[in-house]
Amino acid sequence: MKTDWHSASLTPATVVDKEYKNTQNVRRFMTEHCGEEFRFDRDFMAWIRNDIQKTLGDVVDEWKRRQ
Repeated sequence: MKTDWHSASLTPATVVDKEYKNTQNVRRFMTEHCGEEFRFDRDFMAWIRNDIQKTLGDVVDEWKRRQ
């Protein structure tokens, strides 16, 4: 099932698919789970889209690990 990254209800179990986009919806999700200091940077965005299957929960964990 294709995720609408602009309006879907996102959870830590949401799978990051090939159609993934860094939308305001994703930014809100990440800020909620990582805190107000959350920011996308180039290296992190490349990691998200590296073709290794992951969920948004994995993305949150990786961002926290990098801090």
